[in-house]
Amino acid sequence: MTTAAPMSAENRAKFACAYAGAVWGVFWLPLRALNEAGIAGAWATAVFYIIPLIIILPIVFMRWRKLLSGGWRLHLIGMVSALSLVLYSDALIYTEVIRGMLLYYMTPVWSTLLARIWLKEPITAARIVSIILGFSGMLVIFGIDLGVPWPRNVGDWMGLGAGLVWAVAAVLMRKDNEAVAMDYSLVYFIWGSVAAVVIALMSFSGGHSAPSLDAVASTLPWLIPILLVVIIPSAFAVFWGTPLLNPGIVGILFMTEISVGTITAAIWAGEPFGLREISGVVLISMAGLTEVIVAPLLRRRLLDRA
Repeated sequence: MTTAAPMSAENRAKFACAYAGAVWGVFWLPLRALNEAGIAGAWATAVFYIIPLIIILPIVFMRWRKLLSGGWRLHLIGMVSALSLVLYSDALIYTEVIRGMLLYYMTPVWSTLLARIWLKEPITAARIVSIILGFSGMLVIFGIDLGVPWPRNVGDWMGLGAGLVWAVAAVLMRKDNEAVAMDYSLVYFIWGSVAAVVIALMSFSGGHSAPSLDAVASTLPWLIPILLVVIIPSAFAVFWGTPLLNPGIVGILFMTEISVGTITAAIWAGEPFGLREISGVVLISMAGLTEVIVAPLLRRRLLDRA
């Protein structure tokens, strides 16, 4: 009786990043609930960083020496990754969701190019096919008739900037061989809280005032379980998986957000889910499968031939 070979660390990292993308696909649900509770605009994003930071403070105190010894490199990665995802969350608030996603998901292109320039990692045929499939699926879902979403407001620029900044963060993590996922996650929530509050306080925060303590407290019975079971583990998955993968692959795998978001919006928000949406989800899934299954098989075949 033969046993299945254990999954490689690279494939586990791919599934971790795909899982994190899927979690982002349902992120709109608690954001909408926060808005209904009176926590609106960028303050909703701030709550999604501050409350997790409070929850993980005991771990921060336990690992404070590690966080200090990580030096500027660890905190630079924390700041860059946090800025990216805070900008992306706020982009979905300050512009149309479709435009924010389209502009952010230029990140597979930025990541692939930066990995080629900084890390000298090759741009493979499988990567090009994955990017084409992913973009095709995204355009099918969102409607090709929208044309090129050139930035036209602050939310658009946030979405575009978030994708580019994430590409930089992914490359920095790929180059760093010293920190561990736990420390990445901790500094991410620390600097994410800072970035989220600063953006919420800035003049383009949509006129939303800081939420009252009562409003925040009223959300804790359902928010804390979501943070503990979904949000915090997905952050750990991102920071464990990303350093093990080419940054371009990470960007493609994150596109599971679009598929999951489309399906959950159809189930809980009554959004349309017909042939166009199904076709887009299939194309995006094929993009991920190309990297998870096809690319490793091609590499193995080339090695066998050699």
